[in-house]
Amino acid sequence: MTIKIFFLYFGACLISVDAVRAGKYPSRAVRMVVPFAPGTSGLVSRRPVGGEDVETAGLYRVAATTPETYPTRALRMVVPFAPGGASDIVGRIIQPKMIQELGQQVVIDNRAGASGNIGVEVAAHASPDGYTFLLGNVGTMAINPSIFPKFPVRPVRDFIAVTEVVDVPGALAVHPSVPVNSVKEFVEYAKARPGKLNFGSSGAGSAQRMEMEIFMRAAGITLEHIPYKGGAGAATTALVSGEVSVAVVSLAAVLPHIKNGRIKALGVISPKRFALLPDTPTMTETGFPTIRNGSWQGVYLPLGTPRPIVMKLFATAIRAVADPDVIRRLNEAGAEIITSKSPEDFAQFMKVQNERFAKAIKEVGVVTE
Repeated sequence: MTIKIFFLYFGACLISVDAVRAGKYPSRAVRMVVPFAPGTSGLVSRRPVGGEDVETAGLYRVAATTPETYPTRALRMVVPFAPGGASDIVGRIIQPKMIQELGQQVVIDNRAGASGNIGVEVAAHASPDGYTFLLGNVGTMAINPSIFPKFPVRPVRDFIAVTEVVDVPGALAVHPSVPVNSVKEFVEYAKARPGKLNFGSSGAGSAQRMEMEIFMRAAGITLEHIPYKGGAGAATTALVSGEVSVAVVSLAAVLPHIKNGRIKALGVISPKRFALLPDTPTMTETGFPTIRNGSWQGVYLPLGTPRPIVMKLFATAIRAVADPDVIRRLNEAGAEIITSKSPEDFAQFMKVQNERFAKAIKEVGVVTE
């Protein structure tokens, strides 16, 4: 009979049933099986199965790093979009300060594709040890769950929301050929021409399209949707050229066009006025309080990450975006610093955002297999 002890979690052991039944334990040397190389630590993780909860599944994990010593090696920031996009820009601006705060390298891993779902899945399936985190945005974390109902990862369920870090304000903008100068005037103009005006977006399930659908329902107007391939840039080009009458756009992308008069911003989609357009009211100020968040972005960890590590990354992210140089660079890129009071605060925000877009997507009938 072989006697084996498998060391599992903080000193807990499992002993073979045969050994226990023998009644004489131990009768000889006992072997402890440690599934890592000498002098190292590691992590054995798996998802909960058979109806067990996360804590039960956690009994099978060997912590690679204690919360007190975290981090002891480089971290990976998964950005679910290609280099050069808004998420990538935000990630690369906060990266140096996070490295300074953590004392370890933070490597950006761009995992683009499937509207951001590829990167989300990579991050969700990473070991819950704090060494992989996701920079998710409104599209991947609040819109995609309803657009792609068969996608196996559900952000609210499979991630720990750590904190919001920025909001990239949007704007309701029109081509100069549309003779209006305020949101109120636009609504009146559109009501007098039902179905004759059109709006552009970067796709059927894009954040721009969803925000416009929510606005149309709140305003009681009807516009024709013109989707464009090639991202938000193509829809912006269509607005500047006059191919479409109106669009919800990212201020970071259209600020030069607003400054030179090629398009007119009627209302800013942000909790507060945009510093570089101080005379343009927010959509809340114009009478549409539900249209207040732009393309927000936040930090997420895989479900099961220990609470002390979550709180350390929370504090790190908060300090990173509070740095004066980081603030300046993010503002220049068209992003506003907005952080959460706590992970629970961000989780609640996530829940509300998912419900908001789920309602709009159901009403519009946009679903992708």
